[in-house]
Amino acid sequence: MLRSRLVQHTAITRLPWRRMYATASSSQNTPIFQVFNRDAKRRQKDRAAMDVESSRTVDYLRDEVAARVADRLADIKRDFHTVVDLGSGCGHIVKHLSKDNMKKLIMCDMSEQALKRDMDQYYPVEVERKVVDEEYLPFKEDSLEAVVSSMSMHWVNDLPGALIQVRKALEPDGVFVGAILGGDTLFELRTSLQLAETERESGVSPHVSPMTDSSDIARLLSRAGFVLTTVDVDEIQVSYPSMFELMEDLKAMGENNAVLSRRPMLHRDTLMAAAAIYKELHGNPDGTIPATFEIIYMIGWKPSATTPQPKKRGSATTSMKDVLEN
Repeated sequence: MLRSRLVQHTAITRLPWRRMYATASSSQNTPIFQVFNRDAKRRQKDRAAMDVESSRTVDYLRDEVAARVADRLADIKRDFHTVVDLGSGCGHIVKHLSKDNMKKLIMCDMSEQALKRDMDQYYPVEVERKVVDEEYLPFKEDSLEAVVSSMSMHWVNDLPGALIQVRKALEPDGVFVGAILGGDTLFELRTSLQLAETERESGVSPHVSPMTDSSDIARLLSRAGFVLTTVDVDEIQVSYPSMFELMEDLKAMGENNAVLSRRPMLHRDTLMAAAAIYKELHGNPDGTIPATFEIIYMIGWKPSATTPQPKKRGSATTSMKDVLEN
């Protein structure tokens, strides 16, 4: 199956006939600083989900990342009754779950159309769907066993606040497992558009969303009150015939630009110049162009009475010198 091949590799080729093959290779207060237009993002996701055929064709990236999130949850040797999936979209994580480690998944997304797209599909666990904005969680404090999120929270304006809400909603010793796009995502597209705009329009504007750097995630988790945190980074590189197929797929995913300060359009000659720069600077030997997606995976636990605590300073009985000498 195509899905199983994608799980084994991190390089995907996007072919012109729209098939891919694996290749080796917060608080409840309004956020103070608004970066993204959340209403625009909801409309983008709604429009993408309503085009069922196109949106299913571009599920390859979300399904791949969701599989890796599900693997991390499965590594936690615990039987969950109910797990909440924040920013679930059409249902990417649920495809990779089994009844062995949970009974029910609550899929939450700001886009009602995305939640409805695959309601006719069979899943191995019970599914409940809720329209939920990730910036304003409706869950009671200490009420959730586990929360997962895959490729959604990079559109949240107040990420520290959202993580605080997740931690508060978790039961003591509850776990959060998430994946978020990192700052190096689509760096090829970003630099090509910037160079083209500088050349053709004597200035630049944001066309690729600003994203969190991997070095900040551990600090954000700790700031939100999580303990025993784990952060690791992976890259998925997808090959496209040209920049235009990449932008077409991003739109079909609902991942097009939603920055408040974005320009409403790009001039055609700027786009053509950006496509040429992209191929010249980053192009593959076979004529395709690569698009890099940096994925930051994170795990954090809500403190409880049984949470392991660090030893007091000075309580060690063996010196580091002795350890190194042996």
